[in-house]
Amino acid sequence: MENWHCLLLLCTLSLELSSGGVTKNDDDIDLVSFLRNIYPEPFIINRDFQINSLEELGRPGDPAIIQQTKDKPVTQDTDGAAGPVVITKDGQIKGITVDKAHVFYGVPYASPPVGAYRWKPPRPVSPWHGVYDASFPRAACMQFCSRAITEECPKSVSEDCLYLNIFVPLDVDLSSPMQSHLPVMVWIHGGDFVAGSASKPLYDGRFISNFTHSVVVSLEYRLGAFGFLVSGKDPHTSAAGNYGILDQQAALLWVQQNIAVFGGDPAKVTVFGESAGAQSVSLHLMIQSSKPLFKQAILQSLPFSIPLKTRHDALKLGKDFAKQTNCSVSDFVCLLSLTPQAILAAQMKTSSKILNPFRFLEVFETWGPYIDGELIKEQAVTAFQKGHWQKEKPILLGTTSEEGVLFAYGVFNKPVSTVECTVYITAIFKQHTLRILHKYLPLYRDADHRSMLAQIIWLKKKAPSQALIGILGILKKMKEDTNHRTPQKLELWRYSAPSSITAWLQSNQ
Repeated sequence: MENWHCLLLLCTLSLELSSGGVTKNDDDIDLVSFLRNIYPEPFIINRDFQINSLEELGRPGDPAIIQQTKDKPVTQDTDGAAGPVVITKDGQIKGITVDKAHVFYGVPYASPPVGAYRWKPPRPVSPWHGVYDASFPRAACMQFCSRAITEECPKSVSEDCLYLNIFVPLDVDLSSPMQSHLPVMVWIHGGDFVAGSASKPLYDGRFISNFTHSVVVSLEYRLGAFGFLVSGKDPHTSAAGNYGILDQQAALLWVQQNIAVFGGDPAKVTVFGESAGAQSVSLHLMIQSSKPLFKQAILQSLPFSIPLKTRHDALKLGKDFAKQTNCSVSDFVCLLSLTPQAILAAQMKTSSKILNPFRFLEVFETWGPYIDGELIKEQAVTAFQKGHWQKEKPILLGTTSEEGVLFAYGVFNKPVSTVECTVYITAIFKQHTLRILHKYLPLYRDADHRSMLAQIIWLKKKAPSQALIGILGILKKMKEDTNHRTPQKLELWRYSAPSSITAWLQSNQ
């Protein structure tokens, strides 16, 4: 890319920024329209993870929706001996015994959010008679799966998905009273709040349970429009959003009430998550009603830079979603009558819009939690800066080296040119764009700039964007608060394990 061409593009973008003409909150801004105004051959990024020039732009085929099946999924090791039987407050549960652990798959922590309860807070489980079969995982929550690594897709999905998996060290005898109970680790998976599952092979809790001698719990929660649609303010006559966060809270409450019969200590619960899972953990550190549900937290690759939506923006997203379904956003009965397939299709169409192009990172998290003023009262960054969080709790924060490569190659599934890369970086970093391009463009001379985006956008290695976004400053203040103002314990750490994943992804394009 010629220097003058790059400079012209940046100047045009700067004029758009300074004019304020495209930063109105009154109307949704389509990224295609925005880019059409600033570049003669604009590019579109849509939620089916396609990057095309307008000449090549075509309607991507809707990915197949995997329905719930009666067959046992094969995502986890379900070939084991008959396991122990425990008695929870809801009834008896029988697991299986496999290599390294006793496992209880698919344990319900809330009643199915189906029918009239689709967009309602989670409800307690109804007690059952007999012995519940916890020998295989249940379906993941409704989602598309068009990621680059399709082997990680759930084998089945369903609206009936509020289940959790429990892993107990093999040497724990659950048939007799325990002298002392074990620490508990509750895992919240990531996936941009639109994808992921507690039963992914990557999250097999047997190994960490056995290695740390702790009880490990992984949970499912509602995703996408099922978990975060906002169609109005009245929770009785509209979808009020943040249901996925309420699901997580219900699972944590279930753990408090039941984990002792699995050998776990409810007073020693650590909640941990990665990416959107870490974002969820940060929210529970802010939510007062979550305070008694865990003792400490681990946040892996916390995306502080992705802002939560305001109620205004969340409702605008809901209105656009409703348009795709031919329902009025105020017609809750019509929305409830939609099939799961129709909801997923509308979700995908809606996700091609960004409410504010200058919060460009929203493209990675179109659906998710929003500031409702009750459960979530402010941005996580603001809450941590002002000390509006549970400061007495020990927390660990970390970044995951080269994790950004997965996102860059998953979202941008075609090579990214210098022009495209410049547009994305300008939309994200605004006045810092020239500094970043000057630093990084000379290091990435190939035609495909996805590895560069992985380094910059997702804060990998020692990218200057860490300082630009302000995360290090926030963490520094948190550490000062820890050492001088509060009794909490905070560990700041970094683990780096370089791998050949970049080459693997490039070879599989």
